[in-house]
Amino acid sequence: MMSAKGTKPNVTHTSGFTLLEVLVAMAILAITLGTLIKTVGGYAENASYLKERTLAQWIAENKAAEYQLKKEFPAPGRTEGEIDMANQQWQWQVKISTTQDARLRRLDISVYTDSGDADNPISKLVTFIGKPL
Repeated sequence: MMSAKGTKPNVTHTSGFTLLEVLVAMAILAITLGTLIKTVGGYAENASYLKERTLAQWIAENKAAEYQLKKEFPAPGRTEGEIDMANQQWQWQVKISTTQDARLRRLDISVYTDSGDADNPISKLVTFIGKPL
């Protein structure tokens, strides 16, 4: 509409975002944050798994070292036990078997958590013990 003097009315333009633009930005932000949280959660879970796996491997290697330091020739059979490491209870199992060489024994060492499954160990180690001279 024209004013009395024949000029256009004073129209002010405000700058800013429309509701649609804000909603699109919020959707993009939500998707990005969701992906980021999922990725960080995966990294944390993986770090926990690697820590558990490392500790189980150390336990298996310690058990192998114990047998090597005994200076005894172990009899075939199976032994198992518990150990506390890093404020966690662990179960270990050692299966000693004969080999084609009568002077060697094979040790299959399995380690799993206290609540874990013996058929699905976290760590397995195979080592050989020779008959002391």
